[in-house]
Amino acid sequence: MTDTALPEALADIRDEFLELPEPERLQLLLEYSQELPAVPAEYEGHPELYERVAECQSPVFIIVDVGDDGVVAMHATAPAEAPTTRGFASILAQGITGLRAEEVLAIPSDFPQTIGLTRVVSPLRISGMTGMLMRVKRQVQAKRSL
Repeated sequence: MTDTALPEALADIRDEFLELPEPERLQLLLEYSQELPAVPAEYEGHPELYERVAECQSPVFIIVDVGDDGVVAMHATAPAEAPTTRGFASILAQGITGLRAEEVLAIPSDFPQTIGLTRVVSPLRISGMTGMLMRVKRQVQAKRSL
């Protein structure tokens, strides 16, 4: 992965994880799970607007907005009973929201493998985060084309 395409917010999150010893990284992920931003009121009660992330064992749903100015906002729902998955959704929502569409599309697809959690959580969980990122990028591309 090259840092040239990694937006500052995601680079900061990655560095925050990598500065910790491996056992403490899981605790940081759990802290992120408690910081998943709430979805906007217009999406509450409208699950049909969200896309299910099939790569996640837990029911995770995402929706991406791309404003007329090209600025992206990622929204996600994930159950509190799935804190690692919820933590990954929170990392992406916090790291992607506010970026321009081009910046989101340039995020390296291997970002989830670079934050130092591959030996702390299962490969299936990392695959789920990768699935979230791929869906975000696909939605951004589709909505940018409208």
